Amino acid sequence: VQLQASGGGLVQAGGSLRLSCAASTDTLSWYIMGWFRQTPGKEREFVAGISNAGITTEYAASVKGRFTISRDNVGSTAYLQMNSLKPEDTAVYYCAAERSQIISGNHESYDYWGQGTQVTVSS
Repeated sequence: VQLQASGGGLVQAGGSLRLSCAASTDTLSWYIMGWFRQTPGKEREFVAGISNAGITTEYAASVKGRFTISRDNVGSTAYLQMNSLKPEDTAVYYCAAERSQIISGNHESYDYWGQGTQVTVSS
C-alpha cells in the first residue's frame, strides 16, 4: 500500500488546514488509519486514529476538540481537518495505515507510511 499525504502549508494561528491521505488500494477498510506528526529531534507523535469503518476515532489530548479525522473507504482517502491551529502544531504530518481493527497510538504498530507534509503555523 502506498500513501500520499498532501494539504500542508503555512497558516496563521487560529487558521485551518485539511490534510488528505490518498491510498493506492481499493481495500482501505482493511486498515486502521492514523495521523502522526514529528518535529526535529523529537519522536513521532500520535495525533489521531480512525477505525476501519470510521465509527471510532481517537485523538491526542493536545488536539482533541480542534482536529477531526475522517475517511472515505470508497475513495481510498483519509483526512485530517485541523482547526484553531496553534504554533505548537507546527510539524511534519504523516499518515499511516495498520492492518488491524484496533486503533494504536504507537507508531511502531503501523505498516505503511506516507511521505509527510509540512504544516507551519505562524504566531
